[in-house]
Amino acid sequence: MATIDRQTPTLALAHALAAAGRGLPVFPLSATKLPALRSPHRGERQTAHCRGECGLPGHGVHDATTDPAAVRALFAAAPRATGYGIACGRSPHRLIGVDLDVDPADAGDAAGALRQLALHHLFTIPPTVTVLTPSGGRHLWLTGPADATVPNSAGRLAPGIDIRGKDGYLVGPGSVTAHGRYRLAPGTAHLTPAPCPRPLLRLLTPLPGRSPGATGAGTGAGSTTGAGTASAAATGTTTSTCSGAPAAAARRGEGLVQFVLAAHEGQRNTRLFWAACRAYEHGIGDAFARALTAAAVRTGLPEHEARATIASAARLTSGQRGVTDGAA
Repeated sequence: MATIDRQTPTLALAHALAAAGRGLPVFPLSATKLPALRSPHRGERQTAHCRGECGLPGHGVHDATTDPAAVRALFAAAPRATGYGIACGRSPHRLIGVDLDVDPADAGDAAGALRQLALHHLFTIPPTVTVLTPSGGRHLWLTGPADATVPNSAGRLAPGIDIRGKDGYLVGPGSVTAHGRYRLAPGTAHLTPAPCPRPLLRLLTPLPGRSPGATGAGTGAGSTTGAGTASAAATGTTTSTCSGAPAAAARRGEGLVQFVLAAHEGQRNTRLFWAACRAYEHGIGDAFARALTAAAVRTGLPEHEARATIASAARLTSGQRGVTDGAA
């Protein structure tokens, strides 16, 4: 456990200034990981919505700034601060924090849950800044686009996975808390926050009025869904094979086609078989058979072999389709 002494606040300020110099808005934290400055509105009424408009410090994450003079002023007002918070969702980085918790009570594996999500939704987490927490967890730093607002959530994506987005914050590396020190994972200090993979971003930003399982990827009313894009990418032509598929199913099929297109030598048949099984399990196998075949051929697999692999997947999953057709 890290020791908190007279030098701790000085080191916290130094780390915060370094982060601010990289464009990360910061503010002081106490050893409890809470904002170190008390609200100027404590005891008042009708002030719950003030986010610093009053001009006084003490509004938590809304105090966060990249201005060195302002950072120094905040820490001067909080002489017992032992760490600093980094505001998420703010320009220029628009940071998204993926908090992978460790729960000794149930031996939960949040990292494993994230890997399963990545496999199911066909994305990979790129090398990025990673912060190790005193409890044994880790924070992955990702960046989001200007047109996406990622909300905060706890366990919604999967048990043990918390998301820090707009109006949320991450404890910065170098901070000292009552439970220990936050530090950069070896080999990540030289990295910059990586862009959030699009499939993961869609999971984090459900469109208004739609469930997370039906979030969109740019298709609009009256369009033929995103499935035509994948088919076109695989065959070089437009196709209406999948135009009747629901939007969510079409996006899933497009992801499977891209999964096949990314295959390297030695993976082609395996990837195609896996993708075809998933397609038939979700009731879109026949609709996407042509696109999957064309994608496999583009990777170098002979067409007759691709067709045989897809037929095998269809036979294997034939007894399951009635159960999974309604899945989103």
